[in-house]
Amino acid sequence: MVEAINNRYEFVYLFEVENGNPNGDPDAGNMPRIDPETSYGLVTDVCLKRKIRNFVEIVKNNQSPHEIYIREKAILNQTHKRAHQAVGVKDEGESKKRKGSGADVEKARAWMCSNFFDVRTFGAVMSLGVNCGQVRGPVQLNFARSIESIVPMEISITRMAVATEKEAEQQSGDNRTMGRKHIVPYALYRAEGYISAHLAAQTGFTEEDLKLLWESLINMLDHDHSAARGKMNARKLIVFKHDSMLGNAPAHKLFDLVTVKRATDIAKPARTFSDYNVTIDRDNMPQGVTLEEKI
Repeated sequence: MVEAINNRYEFVYLFEVENGNPNGDPDAGNMPRIDPETSYGLVTDVCLKRKIRNFVEIVKNNQSPHEIYIREKAILNQTHKRAHQAVGVKDEGESKKRKGSGADVEKARAWMCSNFFDVRTFGAVMSLGVNCGQVRGPVQLNFARSIESIVPMEISITRMAVATEKEAEQQSGDNRTMGRKHIVPYALYRAEGYISAHLAAQTGFTEEDLKLLWESLINMLDHDHSAARGKMNARKLIVFKHDSMLGNAPAHKLFDLVTVKRATDIAKPARTFSDYNVTIDRDNMPQGVTLEEKI
């Protein structure tokens, strides 16, 4: 049996967007998410986890032990039934299975962790319907926030073609407005993450899984291009590794070692990554913590 990781980690992830919408807000007409008090841009942890899941699904072809539990249009209870059948839980009707015995649920939970990358990485609530318990994942991400305030743009878009004959009769050649696109001209975002060795031991998150996570953060944006998201790139992945399971320093002190400041005139808006300087205070690295720049 492959052992789980034995070290705690924290990491800082920098990525950029150019002329795109990194994470639209459905409650605001799909405008880029924004902190209304500061105008800093936001990207949710759910958005980043989705991109990681998509990359792993591409690389591993959705095969065990790297299947993806949260997929588009996935029927979760069908997956739960697979787990119950795999561990030999008898089908005694939906009401019985919905509750489930403690031993049966624990076996199903362990099977889900063994076969699904995102369950053993991010955790999952699998107690609805056919009960497979709940998993608290070792990898957690904060919301990403832009380094500076952003000014989203709303751009009108048009089309030449029409869908039906009726629309062709009603619509003149000078009035073919189709809708609007929301973009951020440029922004650099910073996300921070945590990896718990103790929770990894509970889910079976291994060194191989950790390597796949780093690969995902480095490469996932290259496989996530769309007309809406514009040009998005991973720019920095800075990893702090503790030499113990409990860790050797508070996470916030490690994050404070990484600063991102403007390298050009702050009176002008940033438009490229070279407008920023990323510095790491290596002289004040706590004892027992090592740093690695993946990008």
